[in-house]
Amino acid sequence: MFAKSSLEMLDTVARLGSFTAAAEALHKVPSAISYGVRQIERDLDVVLFRRLPRKVELTPAGELFLIEARSMLRQMEEITTQTRRAAHGWQKTLRLTLDNVVKLDKMKPLIEDFYQTFQHAELQINMEVYNGSWEAISQGRADIVIGATSAVPVGGDFEVRDMGKLEWAFVVSPTHPCATAANLEESFVSQFPSICLDDTSTVLPKRHNVHYAQQRRLLLPNWHSAIECLRNGVGVGFMPRHIAQPLIKEGMLVERVLPEQNPLSQCCMVWRKDDNHRMIAWMVDYLGSSEKLYLDWLQSN
Repeated sequence: MFAKSSLEMLDTVARLGSFTAAAEALHKVPSAISYGVRQIERDLDVVLFRRLPRKVELTPAGELFLIEARSMLRQMEEITTQTRRAAHGWQKTLRLTLDNVVKLDKMKPLIEDFYQTFQHAELQINMEVYNGSWEAISQGRADIVIGATSAVPVGGDFEVRDMGKLEWAFVVSPTHPCATAANLEESFVSQFPSICLDDTSTVLPKRHNVHYAQQRRLLLPNWHSAIECLRNGVGVGFMPRHIAQPLIKEGMLVERVLPEQNPLSQCCMVWRKDDNHRMIAWMVDYLGSSEKLYLDWLQSN
């Protein structure tokens, strides 16, 4: 096994193509670099560099060796980083799950503040739909969930903070028959597919957007695909108001009012109890009160 410094020296020589340039970059004399390379070549019994009048070039064997050497350097760096994380008492990763209904306006500052605060940690952000969010926390795939429904379908060692009620808007394409119909009775609306996000749960019972009992559903993975289907008039459905409002203002979608009252979804933040996980405590405090959670993640502008 070669020392990390020896592998770094070979990498520098290969990148700069010169013993002299490598010596200058590594604050050594050229003879020390030349000797170090020869020593490695003796140990390998292989010529790694062709010595030309004003430069050096990797031989085919040298090219193969440098690929493996750089891989080893990356592995060494990862081991060093993980060791430093452990020494500072931080878990390697904070796993944050967002329910697909939340706004994403606060993602950028949240990520920037996290990485500024924790120098030796990473943030993993996943997105789930409906009961998939509860499965993530109950199965240990998430440390914190933002936007889960507060009708808790599972038990577990976690805390819950109310986020308020998410408003929904019933929307259709401007060219859809529901856009101009004078009477949106159940029998008329049920003719058209209801655009629904597919619950990502695999164990818990699946839940979907509000729709009529006799109405067929079109199940989609996220709001991006749902918006495209709604804009193209292939279905109708309810959408979180904070997502729908800009599209309504731009004329891409039309909001209609059904005879029934628009649904409201009670949402919450959930986090795993772990007194030794300081990143969870920091994030819960950062996300703030119920009022702040509602403003940042649910309220339409």
